[in-house]
This record gives sequence, structure tokens and C-alpha cells, in this order.
Amino acid sequence: MIVRILYISLGGNTRHFIKKLQAYGQQLDTSIQIEAKEITDASFDSIETTPYFVLVPTYLDGGNGIDNGVKEIMTNPLHEQLSYQNNADQLIGVVGSGNKNFNVQYVLTARRYAEIFNAPLIGDYELRGNDQDVKRIFNALVTRQKEYLSTQKD
Repeated sequence: MIVRILYISLGGNTRHFIKKLQAYGQQLDTSIQIEAKEITDASFDSIETTPYFVLVPTYLDGGNGIDNGVKEIMTNPLHEQLSYQNNADQLIGVVGSGNKNFNVQYVLTARRYAEIFNAPLIGDYELRGNDQDVKRIFNALVTRQKEYLSTQKD
């Protein structure tokens, strides 16, 4: 089974976490592969034809995201990829990362993506994540994909 992930990594934390997910998957079960595609400012929007997940960090500039607005920055290329044509139809889950020091803003971008693109928020981790986060997120991705695929067979 291939688990597809689209992600954006500005400071390298998300990229690092993806590599840890891939390594964990390879050591655990070689029949499950994490296929990751990094979206950057240089990426061209493309059509997504198979189910995928999104891993997105939180970057905000202005507002607290709760009662006085929010201005997301830096993740715009990923948002544009998901918004392109019918790409959101293939999105089956969102995972967020952030810094817990920011309290209610922790994984706010992921929560907003989940709402905007009508996909479940299936997990979160702080900064680069730890080994327990890798195991938990890997299992959440595999479980969600299996659930999704089982509903498509009907």
C-alpha cells in the first residue's frame, strides 16, 4: 500500500518528520510505503488523481486566529495546490505541526485546512516530532487510508 503525502516544509521540521515516517514504515512493514511530495513556491499546481494526506506546519502573521482574525503565511503554495481544480476531492486527512508554546494557535493552520477542504484532522505533533509521534502518526495515516479505501469498494 502506498500512503501519499503532500507537504510544505519551510524550516525543515516537516521534511525531517516525513523522513522519519518513511524510515519507520520501511523498518516496520515493507508493504507500506510513504510517498511524499514537497510543495514549494517553485511547484506548479498539478492534478491529484489518487488519495493523499497533507502535513502542514503553522505559520501565522497577525491575529490570534480566534477572535481577531488570522493571516496565514508561508503555506500558500500548499493551499493553492489543494485548491487547484478538484484536488481537494482526493484529500483524505490532515496532520498538523506547530509549537505548543503558542497555545490556541497550535496546529491552527491544519485545523483551518481540515475545515476549508472538508477533511478530517487525524493527528498533530510538535516541531520535529519524537519517536512516539512518528509511530502514532504513521498508524493514523495507515488506519485512515484503509478506512477510506474500504468505503470506496462499495
